[in-house]
Amino acid sequence: MILKQLRLSRHLSQEQLAQMSGLNVRTIQRIESGQKASVESLKCLAAALEVDIPTLEQEKFVMDKHTENWKKLPLWLKCMFSLNFLEIHIARTTSRRITIISHVSGFLFCLLGLMNQAALVGGLIMLAHAYLFSFLTWLGDKHGIWYDSPDTALA
Repeated sequence: MILKQLRLSRHLSQEQLAQMSGLNVRTIQRIESGQKASVESLKCLAAALEVDIPTLEQEKFVMDKHTENWKKLPLWLKCMFSLNFLEIHIARTTSRRITIISHVSGFLFCLLGLMNQAALVGGLIMLAHAYLFSFLTWLGDKHGIWYDSPDTALA
């Protein structure tokens, strides 16, 4: 369930979502940890987050270039999501994994850069790549362009 991602993309704490939905904070925590939610809880959460229940029950986010949110994005921002133009759909979790791997490898290469100047350059490039993907993930959250489509997602 993408409850946590939806909550975070709207910059809400668990307490704020609980207050908006009329549920207990502990209920939100249990649902986010993977426990099954009751139909009543799903209705309350869907209403508070302004989504439908099937959207709430999705397992992951992927970019959706057919939504109004995507169509409203400025051209420069669409260009930053260039992989989507190639019909390659990147899941939000994949974007986060790329960010983490780029950070770790970038720091390791920078440490190797103490002995080899080329490794330092490679490390700086990897760190720049990590920060770019962090920025793109944040923009995807901000503009609400993620959706779930298991048949088009690359995990």
